[in-house]
Amino acid sequence: MRIHIATDHAGLDFSTHLITHLGAAGHEVIDHGPTAYDALDDYPAFCINAALAVAHDQAHGIEALGVVFGGSGNGEQIAANKVTGIRAALVWNLSTAQLAREHNDANVISIGARQHTIEDATSFIDAFIAEPFSGDERHARRIAQLAEYETTGDIAGKNVEQY
Repeated sequence: MRIHIATDHAGLDFSTHLITHLGAAGHEVIDHGPTAYDALDDYPAFCINAALAVAHDQAHGIEALGVVFGGSGNGEQIAANKVTGIRAALVWNLSTAQLAREHNDANVISIGARQHTIEDATSFIDAFIAEPFSGDERHARRIAQLAEYETTGDIAGKNVEQY
């Protein structure tokens, strides 16, 4: 599988570990930066580029997922979710990593590099990658509603308020 990763200065050491770990597991890892430490760098472009690459690959039938991380993971998740077709989930334990895929068919996860050990964060990522989407009708229906809102600004028959 192709795995797109991105971070900021807070996750740079973890990024190096992750490239080696995922590569050893047989994945093709694409690093969207940064490649050098800069305490003043900005995560949005790095994370958006990783998310764009995931969306592009998936649209072209390439099996791909993304991992973005920073100090808390919150901003990185927000940035990734700005990309059409991306469902980025903030992950903080094994259960949330698995459920992100199983119930939400998340294609990107975000992790707080300052919130977890490298070993724990790596286990979350491995669990996320290994977990398939359940395909259950209720989950697929909800994901379709999110996609409908993302493209039309409404969810037919669900009374989404328009302001």
